[in-house]
Amino acid sequence: MLVFILLSLALGYLVQTANPLTSLLVSPVCLYLGIGGALLAIAGLRVKKDRFKIGYDLFASSLLLVWFAYWKTLFNEDAPMFFFFPVYFAAMTAFISLAFIGPCERIDDESLRYMRLLAEQKGLQPWLIMLCALGSLQLLDHYLVFPVLMTLLLLRFALDCCIERNSRRNV
Repeated sequence: MLVFILLSLALGYLVQTANPLTSLLVSPVCLYLGIGGALLAIAGLRVKKDRFKIGYDLFASSLLLVWFAYWKTLFNEDAPMFFFFPVYFAAMTAFISLAFIGPCERIDDESLRYMRLLAEQKGLQPWLIMLCALGSLQLLDHYLVFPVLMTLLLLRFALDCCIERNSRRNV
């Protein structure tokens, strides 16, 4: 999810330096493009399951833009979440990639079987987590629901990557 990491870091930098480009990111065009990208990613994951890495990256990046465009107009100009959430997302994505996805070839067969069972659970389907994350943007009073659901989505991405890598190894 390199695009998501880079976009998160760029957004954190733009907010921290009070760059005038942030006013462009708050525009309705950016909001609607982000919603369109997020919905396209959900539909793409439902249809093409073999291209899931692009779908996760497109969804996370699009939702980050939607979050910023929608919430930036509703909260104080200097709210710290507009700097810390993107930095948290970049750090968490990098950590999950290095700690879970990188060494996933060393997973034993029993653990892989449990991971496949976990991935098949109806409540942990990626499209459902994505819809919940998209819906969480409406919960303005509960502003921590969004980063929690994004973290859950990142963990689901790691689960799918580990299963996919080990499936290629066993074939």
